[in-house]
Amino acid sequence: MLKKLPNPIDRHVGSRVRMQRMLAGISQEKLGEALGLTFQQVQKYEKGTNRISASRLQQIAKMLGVPVAFFFEGAPAGEAVAGSFTDTAATAYVADFLTTSEGIQLSKAFVRIKSPRVRRRVIDLVEALADESGEIA
Repeated sequence: MLKKLPNPIDRHVGSRVRMQRMLAGISQEKLGEALGLTFQQVQKYEKGTNRISASRLQQIAKMLGVPVAFFFEGAPAGEAVAGSFTDTAATAYVADFLTTSEGIQLSKAFVRIKSPRVRRRVIDLVEALADESGEIA
């Protein structure tokens, strides 16, 4: 039996819910309690395996302090148009990174660095470390 893959829009919306929830420092359990759901249901929403209804998305947006449109920013638009200016693969890995706890921690810490020179040095350090491990071309 074939397992049905989540719709790309549902996955995107779910990943944006996860990202905003993590930025707000709210656990899946706490969000679930506030919505009258189990944390497993929140997990399924965040993975895109269960579709979020419009009314539920409105509730989540209100609880996380963002407009509903936030969850659709950068969403895949279906088939890519040849010559279009968007690179969905490039934006997908950024969204994936920002839904990890490490991505959230790194982003929060990085924006607290006020000096542009220090920020540049951090970027240089991370790129050098990535080059050493052979993960960046």
